[in-house]
Amino acid sequence: MLSEIASDPKLEIAHVLTLDLVEYSTLLITDQTRVMADLNKIVRNTPRFLKAEAEGKLIRIPTGDGMALVFFNNPEAPLECAMEIAAALKNHSEIKLRMGIHSGPINPVIDVNDRSNVAGAGIDMAQRVMDCGDAGHILLSKHVADDLSPYPRWSRYLHDLGECEIKHGRKISLVNFYTDELGNRELPNKLKLARAPSLQDRSPPGKSKSLRFGAIAGAIVMALVLGYVLYHVARLRQASRPPAEQLFPEKSIAVLPFANLSEDKANAYFAEGIQDEILTRLSKIADLKVISRTSTQRYKSAGENLSEVSKQLRVAHIVEGNVQRSGDAVRINVQLIKAADNSHLWAETFDRKLTDIFSVESEVAKAIADQLRVHLTGREEQVINAKPTDNPEAYDAYLRGLAYTLKTGLSPTDQIAAQSYLREAVRLDPKFALAWALLSQADAVGYVMLFLQPTNALREEARRAADTALDLQPNLPEALVAKGWYHYGCLKDYDTAVRYFQRARQLLPNNSQIPEALAYVARRQGEWERSEVYFNEAELVDPRNISLLTQHAFSYIFLGRFPEALRKLDQVLTIVPDDTDALVEKALIAQAEGDLPRAAALLDPLRPTASDPFALEALVYQRILEHQPARITTRLNEILANPDPTLGYLNGELRFWLGWAQDLAGDHVAAQATWRRARDELENFLKEQPENYILIGDLALTNMALGNKAVALTLGERAIAANPIEKDAMDGSIPIEILARVAAQTGESDRAIAALNKVLSIPGAGAWALNIPLTPALLRLDPMFDPLRADSRFQQLVASAAPAESK
Repeated sequence: MLSEIASDPKLEIAHVLTLDLVEYSTLLITDQTRVMADLNKIVRNTPRFLKAEAEGKLIRIPTGDGMALVFFNNPEAPLECAMEIAAALKNHSEIKLRMGIHSGPINPVIDVNDRSNVAGAGIDMAQRVMDCGDAGHILLSKHVADDLSPYPRWSRYLHDLGECEIKHGRKISLVNFYTDELGNRELPNKLKLARAPSLQDRSPPGKSKSLRFGAIAGAIVMALVLGYVLYHVARLRQASRPPAEQLFPEKSIAVLPFANLSEDKANAYFAEGIQDEILTRLSKIADLKVISRTSTQRYKSAGENLSEVSKQLRVAHIVEGNVQRSGDAVRINVQLIKAADNSHLWAETFDRKLTDIFSVESEVAKAIADQLRVHLTGREEQVINAKPTDNPEAYDAYLRGLAYTLKTGLSPTDQIAAQSYLREAVRLDPKFALAWALLSQADAVGYVMLFLQPTNALREEARRAADTALDLQPNLPEALVAKGWYHYGCLKDYDTAVRYFQRARQLLPNNSQIPEALAYVARRQGEWERSEVYFNEAELVDPRNISLLTQHAFSYIFLGRFPEALRKLDQVLTIVPDDTDALVEKALIAQAEGDLPRAAALLDPLRPTASDPFALEALVYQRILEHQPARITTRLNEILANPDPTLGYLNGELRFWLGWAQDLAGDHVAAQATWRRARDELENFLKEQPENYILIGDLALTNMALGNKAVALTLGERAIAANPIEKDAMDGSIPIEILARVAAQTGESDRAIAALNKVLSIPGAGAWALNIPLTPALLRLDPMFDPLRADSRFQQLVASAAPAESK
């Protein structure tokens, strides 16, 4: 960009974001250096910064206590970047930042270092805008706000502040940008001071002292009286209106679960599906903030304190409803409620045949949009009116499959049920694009998350289903999401996945699954800061999604940031106090910190079954670390006597754990028999899952236990090749840890120490239950590393602190 403008000093319009660290000069020199380094890292890792820099559309200018970012692509870029920075700063309370945005002319200059640079009114005015704010403020010039206000994406977050005086008596018009979660909604102190009334002695010259004193006394009395009156008026006003934290954007809504009033209680899936379809239509309206279903599904339509629900979900309006179905006749009752005063804005009852159900979903969405005075574009109205299939049986199968995909804490059983119903939906209507898209997404999610057996056949079905959906409807956003999941989950083609997710994002402005998916992609790429930004963004529209919050906690765990992970898990437990995954994760963190009593207090009350193999493995590992393996062998034998076929190769993995517990308990004959059976089961699955690095790692450990050194080491290397750290920064560490364990047990100390050094120096997942990363504390406790205890290199690792990345 600089080379393009250096030869001819013509003015060019740029879009400028200025940033300034508040109270920076009061910090110690060492703290100044650290805070500035942290800010630079955050800014450099925001998606908007990276995109503009890659396109050659960005110039960075240091400004002492901050910086100026000059964008040349579009006027939205500075604000998008500011939002990403503000979201990342939620986890950096020590960084107090204010930001200002302006679009204006810039011109090339040669700076004091004889380097090409830019300056001009655009940058100067952005600085003046920023100077009017306090920590947390994102201020815009009125000029920029006017450019953005016609767009629903921005208009609801722009708040006019009026004029602020700057240098030489000049005034500029300002707009404050804030959302429920980002920015600072308070009036800047500079404007507060300017608007505060002042009491001055305005007596004309020549008046006596006594007159002046009398006037002053009178003024004081009047001020006291006025203050008394204003105080009580303010109290009355405060009592007559909801608390400030309940004043949420007027165009915001949450659709609570619809009650199933059908005599057949098995029709609950149908009520869930109707609610989700209405919510989905509303969520495609850019001018409306819609909370995702995963955050609303734990509420009930009847008997809830709607004011409290509104506060928790940070919305101004609630939709309640119920559904009654008898054969092909359906009655749907829906009402729109203003949560602040529990007033009903709109309600209606619809009696329809199943073949006409889509018209109800469309009418409800449009009626709600009308009541909230939401602007609908032509494309949005078209989407709301869409009819995905003409086949009621296919739609019924789709709703059944959808209900399983919407469950939190997905299990292999749920995923298989969803897959089965969605396959039936597309069989009944091969032109049902939405069902094809959801089938593909279910396959891809199951493939990468290992809820389904990751076979070549599954990967091929995911590809074919996504392609079919796009062939039928090339601009269907759900099909674009499915295609993104296929490239991410099945192919590890992250760049292509991001392109599909970003295309879908333009069409699904309220969809939390897209930034969530982008967070997953970013952490696989090792872009941990960027992943954090996307997680925060997803939580803005899905604040009570326990799966999302749990995955966010996983990211902190992989980085070794255990205190932050625990806070996120506690957030999950305030929503679902008995959530097994959250409790198990907290226990695993305790194990990783070497605190076995704390881990036991969390794990001992649990009674995990075969349907929850990861919690079961966490409990087995606890008993092994406690040197009490016999306490768990009976339970494992009971579970594996009738193995759950939906677990696939995970049954073989559980047999490895059983063999390990038996061996440590002294029953070596039983252990060898268990391991032989585990090997046979795992080898059968490997034929259909040749790239499953977890399965290959299980086979490496099992052969290690059986004394097959060469085979075990070869399989360990094969697992690394199947998922190298260069291709998967999150899970690539798992096979390296497996190799370290195999090498330690087979007398290959050098290889074991080298692998351990690698694992402990990088962020990422661990090989055991729920992927808790290996730590020095676990090295001290885990009996699998006993052969290395006399090695001075191992002793140094055991004595070391946490990895540098986690500090």
